[in-house]
Amino acid sequence: MGESTEQMLPKKAFGWAARDSSGVLSSFTFCRRATGEKDVTFKVLYCGICHSDLHFIKNEWEKDWASSYPLVPGHEIVGVVTEVGSKVEKFKVGDRVGVGCLVGSCHSCDNCANNLESYCPKMVVTYGSIYYDGTATYGGYSDIMVANEHFVVGIPDNLPLDGGAPLLCAGITVYSPLRYFGLDKPGMHVGVVGLGGLGHLAVKFAKAMGVKVTVISTSPNKKKEAIEHLGADSFLVSRNQDELQAAMGTLDGIIDTVSASHPLLPLIGLLKTNGKLVLVGAPDKPPELPIFPLLGGRKTVAGSAAGGMKETQEMINFAAKHNITADIEISSQSAATDDRLRKSDDQRQKSDQRLLKSMAEQRRLMIDETETEQLQLMIDEF
Repeated sequence: MGESTEQMLPKKAFGWAARDSSGVLSSFTFCRRATGEKDVTFKVLYCGICHSDLHFIKNEWEKDWASSYPLVPGHEIVGVVTEVGSKVEKFKVGDRVGVGCLVGSCHSCDNCANNLESYCPKMVVTYGSIYYDGTATYGGYSDIMVANEHFVVGIPDNLPLDGGAPLLCAGITVYSPLRYFGLDKPGMHVGVVGLGGLGHLAVKFAKAMGVKVTVISTSPNKKKEAIEHLGADSFLVSRNQDELQAAMGTLDGIIDTVSASHPLLPLIGLLKTNGKLVLVGAPDKPPELPIFPLLGGRKTVAGSAAGGMKETQEMINFAAKHNITADIEISSQSAATDDRLRKSDDQRQKSDQRLLKSMAEQRRLMIDETETEQLQLMIDEF
């Protein structure tokens, strides 16, 4: 039997992969394609673990987006260029670069023509997809990455790679709706629901844009962090009806980052007339959406995914200018795979609750610190 196309590829790579939906990650040796004429190859130094990685590892979005195995997750990938193709124009060996949520698009549809590659119907995502050469795409829980230069972002020298990696998904996911929905004007009042990986960056970007920010959370314990550490102007406990009532009709818009099921009606009530509630989290269950509160205030409920490549580079440059990074700490790779991803069936309900909290409220970064394929995790703490 002949070798598969992937086995014949010349670049050997090492990473961490899920073989099934159990949530277990284990070491994985595979191959990446040779550096094509428009490709950039780089050594992966950091890669964030996004909440969506957990969903894909466990195939929890099977009805909408089924996972395929083996699956090497990771789409918040940064490192240093080691090789460029003969027709690469934007990058050279030694440059600091990153790859986010996608590695391919058709380049011919209206979305691509308008720099919205992330909405291209033929988009190729960074892992769990099929590339144009017929091979599976593998993500950044690995030691090297190869991508077409169009989908590679330059990282300014003054932006730390470790704290900058989560910007390639979490950062652009909140930056894009702030810009698109016009919630970036100085003096506007914007709510941020949830203070996890997405939420804490939403606060940082909004404040840098000159926006007044109210954090909305189920946890009163996060008030000090929201106001003293992140610079939010006010804080609402979403379970406190008196606080919600006092804030009715005060917000121009809300960025809702929560990926667990939660009621939308109290949030809609916080909006001014013509206010916008933008959902960027992806709960497993569809939300209940009351219509009359929308009609009565000409309010909008919308969704938003990651931005296109032009906007992603714009976001990275904005972050560098305003010193915006994710908050991180270090944990070992073995601790992440064993304690947080490998859970026995009889402990599933209880342990997954802790796992979801950990993954949703902390962003992890994988770092290759040695030449012996030893991997660690960097974790945001909020």
